Amino acid sequence: MHIYKPIEWKNNALVLLDQRQLPQKTVYLTLHTAAEVAEAIRNMTVRGAPAIGVTAAYGLALEAGKPYSSIDKAQIDLEQAGRILIEARPTAVNLTWAVERVLKHLQGNKFKNLETLRSDVLTLAHDIAAEEAANNLQIGQNALSLWPDEVKFLHHCNTGALATFDYGTALGVIRAAHEAGKKVFVYVDETRPRLQGARLTAWELEQMGIPYQIIVDGASGHVLKTREVHAVTVGCDRIAANGATANKIGTYNLAIVARAHNVPFYIVGPTSTIDLDTPDGNSIPIEERNSDEITQVNEVSIAPQGAAAYNPAFDVTPAEYITAIITEQGIAYPPFKESLREMVEKANRRR
Repeated sequence: MHIYKPIEWKNNALVLLDQRQLPQKTVYLTLHTAAEVAEAIRNMTVRGAPAIGVTAAYGLALEAGKPYSSIDKAQIDLEQAGRILIEARPTAVNLTWAVERVLKHLQGNKFKNLETLRSDVLTLAHDIAAEEAANNLQIGQNALSLWPDEVKFLHHCNTGALATFDYGTALGVIRAAHEAGKKVFVYVDETRPRLQGARLTAWELEQMGIPYQIIVDGASGHVLKTREVHAVTVGCDRIAANGATANKIGTYNLAIVARAHNVPFYIVGPTSTIDLDTPDGNSIPIEERNSDEITQVNEVSIAPQGAAAYNPAFDVTPAEYITAIITEQGIAYPPFKESLREMVEKANRRR
């Protein structure tokens, strides 16, 4: 398996693998400011809920490294940088979770000097990254008992190391099954309009040596009906307290056809994606992106000039369509209001 690092702190700068260039080119970008990090999140140089949370934490470490005249000035600027980072993409709760975790630490401490403040912010960013990596590994182990020795998955969007910093969530459970010696095959939704499945998930499966076939999003019903798929696994950008889950657009459609064909539908993600303050799916903000993502491919128009397009980046899958939610603390089953709270409380006790 080839080793690649989508996010790396190196020489007091943040190095990101530019996911917009994959799979044609492997390009790394070096960022030096929180503003550059916010733009990288906004333009999807880096994407995936856990990954952008880690990236934002490192963005604050970059901000803390600026030459300040006082600790008070540093804290004011870090608060402002945090708000800019959160606004970069509003749906994924991991982004807000990571930023607010750093800012809360700053508010709750009195620092002797600027160097101590800088060191604390960077240490916390490293801790957040390490926690995500460890959580992803545990998620994969927690899911192993769900899969038969020969297992076919259908996977939407991209939830591997590219999206999660290190190992993967919904793709991580597939990776763990493969590494455990199970015979694994994956149907990969192309995932319009940015083709994260065809470009990124297929690329990651190639690195891992896991067999797969790309399918168009509209083929999922036919595949579930005719190809003996054992499980649908998808990631999550925000899980509401009742279990309703926001994820890449097309997830809701997939949940419906999975239910129609009695195929288990699993949400996979760390507890940092669970937002107990959001009561239900109607309360989740849905990011709407530029219509060019629909009307163009690689800046080449595929629609009539001036064609109107509606481009929500996410949809919300109601809780009743979800078989279970796989986290690093265990597997949450309905009723989700109880099981998700239990998962979050376990995570908080262990942190």
